Amino acid sequence: MIALLGVLLGGWLSLRNQDRLWQRDHARQWRDIRLAAYKDFVVATRAYVTYAAEPSVGVTAVPHPRVPDTLMPVFDTAGRPYVERLDAASTTVRLVSESPQTIRATGAVVGSARQIAAARAAHADPELPVENFVALWSALQAFLTAARQELGLVETPEGAYNVHEPTVE
Repeated sequence: MIALLGVLLGGWLSLRNQDRLWQRDHARQWRDIRLAAYKDFVVATRAYVTYAAEPSVGVTAVPHPRVPDTLMPVFDTAGRPYVERLDAASTTVRLVSESPQTIRATGAVVGSARQIAAARAAHADPELPVENFVALWSALQAFLTAARQELGLVETPEGAYNVHEPTVE
């Protein structure tokens, strides 16, 4: 009887350890998936904004159908890949994220990037309003903070992401 009890206890402990290993591996896989999605989103955002900021870009702005007093950028054929990449990357983030803060921050980044593109359509001169870029940098910082928190990484000091962005006084 004692031997049978020992076998049952050993089997149960083995099963429990395997379940814990599976859960850790599953969590690690999802963390890697989220990290890749967040990286792709930031890269797509930067590419979109870099393209939209070019003075020669073919973009027009039309009134947003649901948000009053907001312009919606419409790109020419050359700009469509940037739009599609940003939309796909933001959708992926919304799909894999567990945090509502990360999802909200994703929407803010996309909105800020689109406002830069809409400003490009409205401004023929090479310089775009700096306020649009400040809003984008702030939204990106909020996104990175939320993503780091979701991934279980330590907090970074305030302003740590603005290494390359100028300060506006």
